[in-house]
Amino acid sequence: MAEQAGFSSFRCGTVAIVGRPNVGKSSLLNRLIGQKLAITSRRPQTTRHRIAGVLTTDAAQLILLDSPGLQNAKGGVMNRYLNKTARQVAADADLVLFVFDAHRWTAADSQALEGIPPGKNVALVPNKIDSIKGTEALVQAIASAQALYGFADVVPVSARTGKQVPLLAQWCAKHLPLGPAQYGVDDLTDRSERFLAAELIREKLFRILGDEVPYESTVVIEQYELVKNVTRINATILVARDAQKPIVIGAGGERMKRIATQSRLDLEALLGTKVFLEVFVKVRSGWADSDQSLRAYGYE
Repeated sequence: MAEQAGFSSFRCGTVAIVGRPNVGKSSLLNRLIGQKLAITSRRPQTTRHRIAGVLTTDAAQLILLDSPGLQNAKGGVMNRYLNKTARQVAADADLVLFVFDAHRWTAADSQALEGIPPGKNVALVPNKIDSIKGTEALVQAIASAQALYGFADVVPVSARTGKQVPLLAQWCAKHLPLGPAQYGVDDLTDRSERFLAAELIREKLFRILGDEVPYESTVVIEQYELVKNVTRINATILVARDAQKPIVIGAGGERMKRIATQSRLDLEALLGTKVFLEVFVKVRSGWADSDQSLRAYGYE
């Protein structure tokens, strides 16, 4: 990165990826980085933590911040934490990418937009353009959004196929402040491998259980160590009620076996080592309604 040496034209800053739940924010982060960092599923509010992905080029370093979906739905203590995290990410970032499903602009999008402070440099990012037939719906959705906020630009993309994602990265790089890189050229995230392991297991929990997954569930890594090129991980899936435990385990332990097997394969690909993984389920009543427990489990 020759240009960075003098900092004369190198740019670096934070880019918040925000929007309502289930519009593809985490998929967009993964596509921009070129590697899976943020977990994804069809279940709303899969993302629960702020995750930074780092994209470094010769001209800029983008610190991309994934966040929970902004929502106004009433909920418990956990929902309050998720909304707080999402709003803080948007408020603190140098740039904001507001992502929505390009098929239509909804009332939930309008509500999520209210979480962005006025005066921010925001690009409107219609996602999933690969599945749109014609342009009428897209044009109408963009117009609905622009009537509510003064977006700096509009960059339609497909996080699934990568269409126009490089153009979005270029837009971000152009609008970041001048300054030196904050991370090394080979750094991809600010999160530890231990954190990523917990997230990958939680992804499998969400994907395998689908609509049956208890909302009040999370994954805690009890042990994580590398011994002779074998990563040994003991993980616990926490649920809030006794009745939820058999839902996670499944008949004859079938679901637990699938969660552990699929998690192990993904972890081996991520870590580049053999992985010995043990996964257990425990009941911890009321953890999702306790500020102390949420902070202990990494909720900000």
